[in-house]
Amino acid sequence: MFYVNARAIVERERDGITEIIIQTRKKPNQPKQFELPGGGVELFESLTAALRREVKEETGLEVTWIEGEETRIDTTGINPNFAVECIRPFAAYQTILGGIDSVGYYFVCRAEGELVQEGDRTQNPHWINVDELSKRILEDPLQFINIDCAAIKFYLKHRMNWPGH
Repeated sequence: MFYVNARAIVERERDGITEIIIQTRKKPNQPKQFELPGGGVELFESLTAALRREVKEETGLEVTWIEGEETRIDTTGINPNFAVECIRPFAAYQTILGGIDSVGYYFVCRAEGELVQEGDRTQNPHWINVDELSKRILEDPLQFINIDCAAIKFYLKHRMNWPGH
């Protein structure tokens, strides 16, 4: 089996400090680790539609803006039986060893609404400031699911100019 995922780095500024949402994964027979919102793209679903759906299902929030969405182009209307979407995500990942074979695309986005306590196979979505996130990823990266560990490091390095590795 091969999976394609749309994953969110839901970002906000509060009192001059950047925060993002992390949540606890709640799946049977899997450890309770932190993760970013996101999940599988359904058959012929666009990446941005999947991102909005997953954020809503897991956090209760409505995505109001997606970085890179202005780059989106699709071929709808050219061939009535075929359409392709092209978009610039913030980051892409591919598993290269172990786990489930998948690729995914991370989008930095903003969202509004009230966080739920429990979402679709998740619980306790909450805001964390990037300094605390940086400290946690350095001290204990295994508290995060594997694919998001890499994405968080990528985000901190390329968005926050984080010197860590």
